[in-house]
Amino acid sequence: MAELLIVYHSRTGGSRQMAEAAAEAARGEAPTVLKTADEAGPEDLLRADGYIFCAPENLAAISGVMKDFFDRCYYPVLGRIEGRPYAQMICAGSDGENAARQTARIATGWRLKQVQPPLILCTHAQTPEAILAEKHIPDAELDRCRELGAALAAGLSLGVF
Repeated sequence: MAELLIVYHSRTGGSRQMAEAAAEAARGEAPTVLKTADEAGPEDLLRADGYIFCAPENLAAISGVMKDFFDRCYYPVLGRIEGRPYAQMICAGSDGENAARQTARIATGWRLKQVQPPLILCTHAQTPEAILAEKHIPDAELDRCRELGAALAAGLSLGVF
C-alpha cells in the first residue's frame, strides 16, 4: 500500500498544527508517517510514495531546520524518487511565497511532481513578540490542511499519481 510522508519543522507551533491536521486526515486514506525535519532522513523519502513538506517562512526563506533536512537528503535520494507526488504547506507571517519557491526548486531538482499549488497560511505576525509567540491556527485554516492531506493520500491510495 502507498505511503505518504509528511515532514515538518515548527518553532512556534503553526507548522506543527498544519502538519498534524494533514496527517490526521491522510491516515483515513493511506498509511501516513509524520516526522519532524530533524528526525526525517533519506531512508524515509525512499520508503514513501508521496510527500507533504511543511515549514514556516523565516526571513523570507524556509526555516533552517527544514533546509537542513533538504541538505542532508538531497544527494542520497537524487535520481531515486523521481516522479513521486508532493505538496507543500507554509506557515508565514505575511507572505510565504519565497519559502514556497525555495521548496519547489528543491522538489524540481528531485524531479518530483507537484500535485497542487503551495498552501500558504498567514498568521499576520509582524512584531517581534507576535513572531516569537506560540501560534494558534484557526480550525477553518486547519481544514484546508486536512483537505490537502486527505486528497494527496487518497490519490496515492487510488494510484492517481
